Amino acid sequence: MSNKINLKKGFDIPIEGRADLSYYDSCTQNYFAIKPTDFLGVIPKMIVKENDLVKIGTPIFFDKNKPEVVFSAPVSGKVVSINRGPKRVIEEVVICSDHKEEYETFECEDVRDRDCIVKTLLSSGLWPLIRQKPYSIIPDPNDIPKSIFISSFDSAPLAPYYNFILKDHEDDFQNGIDILSRLTKGKLYLNIDANSDQHNIFNNISSVVKSVFSGPHPSGNVGVQIHHVQPINKGDKVWYINPQDVVTISRLFRSGKVNYFKTIALTGSDVVSPKYIKTKIGSSVKELLENKLKSNNSRVISGNILTGKNVTINGFLGFYDSQITVLPEGDSYRFF
Repeated sequence: MSNKINLKKGFDIPIEGRADLSYYDSCTQNYFAIKPTDFLGVIPKMIVKENDLVKIGTPIFFDKNKPEVVFSAPVSGKVVSINRGPKRVIEEVVICSDHKEEYETFECEDVRDRDCIVKTLLSSGLWPLIRQKPYSIIPDPNDIPKSIFISSFDSAPLAPYYNFILKDHEDDFQNGIDILSRLTKGKLYLNIDANSDQHNIFNNISSVVKSVFSGPHPSGNVGVQIHHVQPINKGDKVWYINPQDVVTISRLFRSGKVNYFKTIALTGSDVVSPKYIKTKIGSSVKELLENKLKSNNSRVISGNILTGKNVTINGFLGFYDSQITVLPEGDSYRFF
């Protein structure tokens, strides 16, 4: 029986621009970027250089502190620029897609063996999809977590509806759950929205401990959920992962290829007819929002208005984000 938890403290911010449960037509996307600044504590060391050709899954940089943790290309094409900020810190590695969809291949001889799973996730660049509480850092591959958490919903303003995004991927989600369960000696926790309808795909998922959450934001925040289900004590290491990334991991072990496809919600009051769009991790914001904005003076946020980053129209989708929020900049003032 599911554990039911009702949060009374919190607040749902009323804001216009929630995405309709429909999709935009696919658009041409040429530029993608992996941003080392998306990963807390990671010091990037480049593997590729400008003008190098890469395939989907080709390692492009690794973490200086954990050399086994690599970050791979989301598309095949050419590395067109490595953008640096103050003190020459690498901020973006930009790749121009050749639209050929050429893949690196990765094999796991035994998906029941934890070491084989970890090795495949590391070599493919998908290990960073998993994060650790506290601090939301990329976990040490040598650690075994106390448990793994997945929040099947997000209560942040205008957040995407994962039951809609994953409605045709229930088998892949279940397969991903089975793979992740071998990374811990503890349990896998799947947290469900109490307000979701009876056809919620997450109701049918097995091999997990389910908890049902109700109440205002931050009821969908995985850190809050962990606090109520299994509080973290000193020395505990708890991992968590986004529902879409569970499917990405599943596809890796089924096909041997890295599939960085992602569905995101284009939201906000400055978006014409907000909807969902299918893209890839690190896609160009400018290309995603082309002909979809009401004005030329908007604030573009990768993520939600509370925790997202202002990336500007020339920026790129954050590695962990499933939402772009566009609002009026608010720099016009009324006299008195």
